Amino acid sequence: MRFILTLLTWYHGSSLGTRLFTWRRGEKVGEDDHGNVFYQTRDGGRRWVVYVAEPEASRITPEWHGWLHFTWDEPPTTAPLSRKPWQRPHQENLTGTALAHAPAGSIRHSAPAPRGDYEAWKPE
Repeated sequence: MRFILTLLTWYHGSSLGTRLFTWRRGEKVGEDDHGNVFYQTRDGGRRWVVYVAEPEASRITPEWHGWLHFTWDEPPTTAPLSRKPWQRPHQENLTGTALAHAPAGSIRHSAPAPRGDYEAWKPE
């Protein structure tokens, strides 16, 4: 069943068209820590990624994102970016998950803020 889904849909991996294009014109450039594989055409005019799991753009690290969008010419496998000591490691977008940020006072926050600072509006 998974094989049929990957042939007919784009959200279960690469579609049939992407696979054929990658096979005919793609040249593998590298792979990131998550297992996503990055390709470009032989002339370097087009770049793309084949996701290992669900296609979520925030799962791509900033180094590969910059290469995909032609911010720099060399891929991170050839010319890795230098990191500052204050930079945090890349984290994917957690919106919609249990790990998403919930500010103080939010009903999703583990310990909701006391409601003494809020006064409800009353019509006159």
